[in-house]
Formats: sequence, C-alpha cells, structure tokens
Amino acid sequence: MPMRALHVLIFAFLSSALFAQQPAIPNAPPIAAKAYVLADFNSGQLLVSQNPNQRIEPASLTKLMTAYVTFGVLRQKTLKLDQVVPVSTRAWKSEGSRMFIEPNKPVVVEELLKGMIVQSGNDACVALAEAVAGSEDVFAQVMNREAQRLGMKSTNFVNSTGLPHPQHYTTAYDLSLLARALIRDFPEYYPYYSIKEYRYNNITQSNRNRLLWVDPTVDGMKTGYTENAGYCLITSAHRGPRRLVAVVLGTSSESMRATESQKLVNYGFQFYDTVRLYEKGQAVSAVRVWKGSTNAIKAGFPNDLYLSVPKGVGEKLKARVETQQPLLAPVAAGQNIGVLRVELDGKPYGEFPVVALEQAPLAGIFGRGWDSLRLLFK
Repeated sequence: MPMRALHVLIFAFLSSALFAQQPAIPNAPPIAAKAYVLADFNSGQLLVSQNPNQRIEPASLTKLMTAYVTFGVLRQKTLKLDQVVPVSTRAWKSEGSRMFIEPNKPVVVEELLKGMIVQSGNDACVALAEAVAGSEDVFAQVMNREAQRLGMKSTNFVNSTGLPHPQHYTTAYDLSLLARALIRDFPEYYPYYSIKEYRYNNITQSNRNRLLWVDPTVDGMKTGYTENAGYCLITSAHRGPRRLVAVVLGTSSESMRATESQKLVNYGFQFYDTVRLYEKGQAVSAVRVWKGSTNAIKAGFPNDLYLSVPKGVGEKLKARVETQQPLLAPVAAGQNIGVLRVELDGKPYGEFPVVALEQAPLAGIFGRGWDSLRLLFK
C-alpha cells in the first residue's frame, strides 16, 4: 500500500497544541511583549510562542541578516577580515546608531563587523553592504534571497540597517529561523555576539544586550529599537548540551526586553529536555529494494535527529519507521524513502522524513525481470 504523504517536522507543527497532549507542565510565565517565540536550537521546535507570525518591524534585528550575508561572503573568500573598505558619504551620514567611521580613515571588514554587532552601527552596515554588493539596494536583494532559502516566508528587507520602511518587515518565527541559522552555519563568527564592548575612533560603546552581564550562559545575540517596533531582543543561551533561542519583540523598555527574555529562557531550560533520537548517518532500518543491484539499503537521517519533550519523559518516546513499498531502484543516497513516526504515551508526537543512506543502482536485465515477476505475485 502506498505510504501516506511525508510530513516534514518543523517548529510550526510542534506547537503548544501538540505539547498539550503530553504530561502537564507549568504554563509559561506571562511575557509583556507584542510577540515572542522560544525555540530549541537543536530540534528547531517552538516551546512556547505568542503571535509568532505577526508582521513586525525588525529594527536593528535586521543586522543578523546583514551579518549572515557578510559571513557567507567571507567564507567564499571574496572578502577578507583584514580587507580595507572605503567609506562612502552615504555610509558616513547614516542615521541612527553609529560606530563613527569616516571617509578619510581606513577601516577593515572585521572592525565593521564589530561595529555592527557590538555597537549596532548603521554606518557599518551600509559600508559592509556596499563592499559586498556594490550598493545597499543590491545587498537587500541578496538578503531577501537568503531569507527565502532559510524558509523566512513572511520577511522582506529593503535595507541593511533596519531603519523603518513600509516594505521592511518580518516575524518572530522568521527571526528565530535566522538566529538558529547564523549560529549553525557560521560558528567561527558567532563569538562576535558575546563581545561586551568595542572601541573605535576613540569612542567606546557597550553591547546593548544586558543579559551578557547578567547571565553567564547567554552568549548572544542582538537588540533592536524603533518607536514603532518597541524594544526587541534575540537571546541565545547555552546550558550543558542544550541551546535555546528566544525572540522577544515590542516590549516597553530596555530593561523589560532583558527581563522578559530571561524569563523565557529560564522557563525553557527548567521544564523541557532535548533528546537526540538518532545520530547523523545511523541506520534506523534496512529497507527492501526491488529491481536493484542490491536487495536492501540502510535508511536513516542526514543530520542528528533531536526532539524536545517535557522534562523527564524522554525515555517514554517510542518510534517506528514506515517505508514506501515497493521501493524500486534506482534509489539515490539522500532520497526520501520513508517516515519515522514518534509517539509519547501512545499519542502522536511527530513525524520525520527518513532518507536512503546509500544508493541502489538498477540491476541487470535478468535481475529486473526476476523482481518484476515476483512483484506480480506479491
């Protein structure tokens, strides 16, 4: 019988409604914000949320995407950390927060990155955008291309800084995708987000993320503020083997965005666990293949498979693999060939696509003919 359509498990599908079926845990504390999400870094699940898909003005949280694009160019080696970047008049005259670069003073890429990340300098953003793409307008197109690739379906950027614009918007959910992607894809550059202060042009400015001083497990990420957006903060905290990412948008003050974010992070660590179900490349099943040069192939996952659960119930998880049959060769490595269904206390908890860990080329004419005959009687 053909297998039912595969369902990819992402945060949106493991919402509070699904967790409600599981052992009771305390409700999340009230969070005084327009919107928020708390995501588990490894599993990608949303533990709690409010208005996760509400369109908001991202303010300086935009700079996470500016950094993400720049980090990608650095990895491609088309830009270098010690490369001198010319400062245009447009960058020099940028509105809002600044690192105070000047047209007649050489500045290198790494200085601009620190000025953008630690000091939230709009002038640094424009200079980087121009260095990467020639103009900020073209850079914004690259930002949107990366946003779509990361699954940020409710996001549109028109600038590199986060200065207000009617067509510059995102959501708390999309920002959680971006924050996780930056940490995951560019671990070599993520330590910039834990720098507490930076001095440039004889001016020392402190990182506006207060939690860097309050909670030693917090090692990022970014603050934001405009009159319309309110006070915003994306927080990443690492305790033991677990990392959580909180996005808190639209609080009433600098202190409030810090306290509300701390409440979310503490709640997630206190009442949830993260369980690694399978390792990358671990065979979870052997799947029959028809008309192939081999009769069976190993099935598993291309990356470590994690699941977030209420604390203390991880050992109650049960999983079974359902595969597509008959599975006909050729089968390519990485091809979806089944689904892992996970239950907790006898109730559905999630579904994960299972892929072929190895290939199965077509058999010769006699092998294909023999399997065709066998399938007629199966």
